[in-house]
Amino acid sequence: MSINIQDRKILRELAQQVAEIATLPIQQETIALWKALNALNPVRGMVMVDQIPWHEMDVDEELTLQTEDAFCRGIETQLRRTLYSWKHMRADMVVQPFVTIHKAIRGADFGVQVIEETAVSDARNAVVGHHYIDQFKTEEDIMKIRMPKIVHYEEATKQAEERAHEIFDGILEVRLQGALPGFAPWDRIVQWRGPENMILDLVDRPSFMHQIIGRLTEAHLCMLDQLEAKGLLGFGQSTIHCSGAFTDELPAAGFDPQRPRAKDLWTSGMAQIFSTVSPAMHQEFEIDYAARWYARFGLGYYGCCEPLDEKVDIIRNLPRVRKISMSPWVDVDKGAEQIGREFVFSRKPNPAFLAWDTWRPEVVEQHLRDTLEKCNRYGCPVEFILKDISTVRYQPQRLWEWVDIAMRVVKGE
Repeated sequence: MSINIQDRKILRELAQQVAEIATLPIQQETIALWKALNALNPVRGMVMVDQIPWHEMDVDEELTLQTEDAFCRGIETQLRRTLYSWKHMRADMVVQPFVTIHKAIRGADFGVQVIEETAVSDARNAVVGHHYIDQFKTEEDIMKIRMPKIVHYEEATKQAEERAHEIFDGILEVRLQGALPGFAPWDRIVQWRGPENMILDLVDRPSFMHQIIGRLTEAHLCMLDQLEAKGLLGFGQSTIHCSGAFTDELPAAGFDPQRPRAKDLWTSGMAQIFSTVSPAMHQEFEIDYAARWYARFGLGYYGCCEPLDEKVDIIRNLPRVRKISMSPWVDVDKGAEQIGREFVFSRKPNPAFLAWDTWRPEVVEQHLRDTLEKCNRYGCPVEFILKDISTVRYQPQRLWEWVDIAMRVVKGE
């Protein structure tokens, strides 16, 4: 299917702007800073922003889509968000001279769909409340979890790649990307069961829960085996769980770009629902299973919103972890002491500051400086990853200013 002339013109104009930015020397300078941090020899702390309420961010129609074709609109969204971020909230983002087309890979749903009720407070916001229906009440229900059968729809991938070349040749490289899998089985289990049932059964029915996580772990590894065997893994990640992933340590020796292996990649994982369980239970039901996954990969990022300041010791049992998430709910001093120089202290600043009735930049600055001071005290490599931003109260300038503050802090200004 040929691209509409006007759609092509719009996308090429946006791509030209991206291409010009991608050639700036600052891109390689920033990549070098990320590599230093990820090697645990940081020049300074790093800053990234992700998971943005884009429906609140438009200014002067900078994000307003103009193309008509659905394929073109998807790419236009990527380009406009890149340009918007570079202009207003750059932080330590890296703009690269290519457009990514994801391979049409299907079959990794594990056979169970989420059944839920939702509560919506803002019709334009994708962040909603959830009430999940329990689908695992008996041991027979565990067999609902199916071993994946990975399928690559080669013709769909080829068509997408050809359309992208038609649009961008001569301006931006078109780069195919394969799967970049992570391991967060408990996020799925909580959606299949509901948090109350799941947490109670860790205590009341531990054998039952071991059977669930055991089967789901096998399903993940089955998926990974197929992706690797079929040459469908991706490579060359620029980010890992919203964080910069640039490193000289990957890919591993013997790398073949036509058949990437798990050991050529970063992976990430988490067990957010385990915020309320003890380190011993976290080890038993999560770490012991996740270790099998992490052992396959080159480098790893662990954690998300769950507080991990008292669980660094058990995270050490995961092979090749390089970054540990430190959410807004950790004791920063305790977490920094535990992490020391061994991992990157991946600080998740509190996004709630952006949602207050009154914007208070001085509170944001103190929040960031307090983390940096404590990390410096213990020699922690540190990054600030602002994410899970549900709202900026339709005042995008709040987020722009947050970035300005964060960059001043990490640069020691």
